Formats: sequence, C-alpha cells, structure tokens
Amino acid sequence: MSSGDQQRQEEWIREQLELKAQLIESDDFDFEKLINQVDGSCSFRGLDFVGGVDISFVQENEEDAVASLVVLKFPELEVIYEDFKSVKLKLPYIPGFLAFREVKPLVDLISTLKTTRPEIYPKVIFVDGNGILHPRRFGLACHLGVLVNVPTIGVGKNFLQINDDGDQLTMTHVKEQCKVLLGKGGDVYYLRGDSGQYWGAAVRSLDNTTNPIFVSVGHRISLDTAIQVVLKCCRYRIPEPTRQADIRSREFIRTLS
Repeated sequence: MSSGDQQRQEEWIREQLELKAQLIESDDFDFEKLINQVDGSCSFRGLDFVGGVDISFVQENEEDAVASLVVLKFPELEVIYEDFKSVKLKLPYIPGFLAFREVKPLVDLISTLKTTRPEIYPKVIFVDGNGILHPRRFGLACHLGVLVNVPTIGVGKNFLQINDDGDQLTMTHVKEQCKVLLGKGGDVYYLRGDSGQYWGAAVRSLDNTTNPIFVSVGHRISLDTAIQVVLKCCRYRIPEPTRQADIRSREFIRTLS
C-alpha cells in the first residue's frame, strides 16, 4: 500500500468514527411496533412506506454504475416510486470502506425524493450492504442512515471477517452454524461475539430458501425490530425493497445499452 493510500484510509477511518458517534442502535422511528401477547408475533402501525437502495454496475465495468432508489407501499410491497442516477465511481473498492465509494449517489436520490415527493418518504430504508456487521461496526447502511437521518437496515448476502475485542466471526463458521440452526423460514441465528456484543443475525427468509441473509442494524432501529421488518418484506430470499432496487437498476442499465 502506498503512503497516499494509507493516508486516505486513515482519514476514512477517522470520518467513520466521527459519524459513528451519531449512530443510534435502538428503535427511534415514526411508527409503532405492536407485540401480540399470545404468540409473540409482531406487527407495525403507521409503517406505510419502505425504501430500498442498490447500486448495479455496467457489465465488465467497475466504474460505470447506476444507483437506484425504490419506494414500496407497506405491507402490500407494491412499488410506487423509482429513481435512478448514472454515476462513475472512480474510487477503488476497498474492503471496509464501501460507503466512501457508493454513498453519495444514494444520498442524492434520497434527497431528491424528500424534496419532490415528501408524502411517500420511506420510514425505513433497506440497504444492499451491511450495517454494524462490519469490522468497525459502521458499514454502508450505518453511513447512509446517519447522513440522511432515516432508519436503515443492512441486508447483506455476505460479510467481512470480524476481529474485534476478542470477537471472531467468519462466513465459513456462520454458514456451518446456519445449516444446523436455520431449519425453516423465519429462523434466526444471532451473530454474537465472545465479548457478548451482537453484530447482526443470519436469517432464513422462507421455507423454500436455504442460504441465509445477514441482517444488521443500520441506524435508528434495533436488531430485533430490523429482523421483523425484513421478514415481513420477504417474498423471496432477498427482501422486496432491495430486490426491486436491484432488478430495476439492472433493467435501467439494459435500457441505456
């Protein structure tokens, strides 16, 4: 690593830690979580719109990409809004620093929505990426959530190895545990380190899926609430907000081509 790259990463770490000081890992949202006292099931009152963001790349191109934002009516999961932004991502991808490459166009899309269609502004935004399930507990979902001050949930297909304060979490170990512990849709395996700290959860979305998704706190929502919201948004393995953002961004790229 050159001295310039090392200096840049040190600056990025400082910025992550400064933003992390604003992070809220508990429920702090504009809707109500209701728990059924009989069976413990969960529902939400006042949660009318959820959002999803994703970035898709032009085939065989690591710079030209399309950022996408969708808004879905909840609980119907009907897409009622979509917006796209073509971008050139010149910064390289460096593990642990994804937000510095991808967050700006997502912030721009969310800001446009807030200005032009405030009546459908989402009360939770799903992010195709991790939240506190990150080596410094501040992934893309946290970064975006703090910048736009909206509750966010990180939903990843994988995660970086965690080595912190005695905690060690690896994809290999977690996936082995998931094969044993996640027997049906809705099953959850909490990712808890030796220190007692929770990093996120591996979740089996549906009975007919086997690979887990990794849910973690982004901002202004607790892990347990995030899991419940995610499960209520799953028609397939990936929850509809990020699934639709991905599908529609890829279609937008095909249209451009």
